Amino acid sequence: MKYDYIPEVTGSLRKNNVKVPEAIRKCSGIRIFGKRIKSFIFTTDVAIIKNTDADAVMAVYPFTPQPTITQAILSVSDIPVVCGVGGGLTHGTRSANIALHAEFQGAIGVILNSPAPHETIRYVKEHIDIPVIATVVTTRTDIKGKIEAGADIINVSGGKATVEIIKEIRKEYPNIPIIATGGTTNESIEQTIAAGANCITYTPPSISSIFKEKMSVYREGELGEE
Repeated sequence: MKYDYIPEVTGSLRKNNVKVPEAIRKCSGIRIFGKRIKSFIFTTDVAIIKNTDADAVMAVYPFTPQPTITQAILSVSDIPVVCGVGGGLTHGTRSANIALHAEFQGAIGVILNSPAPHETIRYVKEHIDIPVIATVVTTRTDIKGKIEAGADIINVSGGKATVEIIKEIRKEYPNIPIIATGGTTNESIEQTIAAGANCITYTPPSISSIFKEKMSVYREGELGEE
C-alpha cells in the first residue's frame, strides 16, 4: 500500500502563513547542496519570509544590492536564500564582491539580472562556490552565452512569454536547471511546469493586502459584539 498522507503539525498562533499554490509541488525541483527546492517565494519582506511554507527565498529588489539587506534577510530566514547581486547598473567587480559576501553570510546561490554582461557572469562564477543564476526575460536573450559564461541555473521571468521561453531553452538545453515565474493560478503554474520548469517562483500578496483582510475580520467581529 502506498502511504502518501502528509501529516501537518503547526501551532495555534502560526498556522495562518503565506502558502504557495499547491500545483508547485508537481514540479521536479532543483537539488542545491543536497536540499530539494521546488518553490521560491519572491520577496524581501522579513515578516513574510518568516511566515511562509515556501522551500526557499528569492531576495531580489530594484535597488543597488547592499550587504546589510542580505544580512538582515539571512538572519531572519529559516529556509535557504538566493540573493540578487546586480547585473544592470551594478556589475563586474562590484557584483562579484557582493556575491562573495552573500556566500559568506550563508546564501545558497546568487542571481544576476537579465542585462548582466557575460563578463560579469564569468567574473562572479570565478569568485564564488555557490550556484550562479542568470535571468532571462525574452526569447531574444543570448542563453548560450550566459551558460557558457558560467550560469548554473536559468531563471525565466518573461511574463506572458515565460512558457514560450522555457520551451525554447529546453530544445537546446534539456538538462539545464530552470526556475520560472508561474503566475498566481494552479493552471498557469501547471503550464509552466509542463513546459519544462524545474522550480517555480511565487510572488506573495503584499503585507498591506494581507492586513486589509485581517482588519476586515476584526471589524466584523467587533461590530458583531455590539
